[in-house]
Amino acid sequence: MLLILIIIIALGLSFGSFANCLVWRLYRQEKISGRSYCPRCLKKLWWHDNIPLFSYLRLGGRCRFCHQPISWQYPAVEVIVAGLFVFFWFKHLGFAWVDLETLSLFFNFDFWLALIRDYLAVFVLTVVFVFDLRFYLVSNAVVIPAALVFAGLNLLLGASWYVLFLGIAGAVAFFGLQFLVTRGRGLGEGDIWLGLLLASLFPDWSLLILAILSAYLLGTIVGLVLIIAGRKEWSSKLPLGVFLAVGALITLAWGPALLTAYWSFQL
Repeated sequence: MLLILIIIIALGLSFGSFANCLVWRLYRQEKISGRSYCPRCLKKLWWHDNIPLFSYLRLGGRCRFCHQPISWQYPAVEVIVAGLFVFFWFKHLGFAWVDLETLSLFFNFDFWLALIRDYLAVFVLTVVFVFDLRFYLVSNAVVIPAALVFAGLNLLLGASWYVLFLGIAGAVAFFGLQFLVTRGRGLGEGDIWLGLLLASLFPDWSLLILAILSAYLLGTIVGLVLIIAGRKEWSSKLPLGVFLAVGALITLAWGPALLTAYWSFQL
């Protein structure tokens, strides 16, 4: 299990590093391929300066060439993605060491499909979070293909195509109506496509609604805190994609448990 855990952490750090790279290159409209470079001095990095987390620590958080600070975003995203990869591994496998029962999951096709879906969701939602937080933009180059992949994976896992289609239509209509009513001031066009992404990720309508409500609740709380602290005004905009990404991750991790707790409380 220790070896598996090391592999998962390394995989998570690598995906976190790629998420950072993808956000920057999409924003700069650059090719995804090609060697990484320092965004300050533009010098191409050596291969051993690209090892996730390790290189940041070894270089003391500074570029080898211009010695300017490397943004804390890079190691933070890498560590968070790695932590989420570990969490979802244990969520699917169970918080126990490998025994005969858990070992049988390694030969279960649905186990790997669900794990791949959740790992891909962590990666995509991280890209959405960072991209919208930094640039107040949503990249359709990531969101739309990811939505198609999530829909395909959920269909393979047994989701009803009819229910999935209705969920997608409802989510797109929900965000699209807000866009039309507010004339783009309440949310952006990219948020409509995030509705497509969430509906494709959560074919269960109750989980889809939970993800959206969680996002709006978090956005309201953060907005009020920022207004009280004097950091924002009532007319200020907040990046909705950030909260939709967090709401989706919360739902992916604890959605069924939260719904069960809610209905138990109501009864």
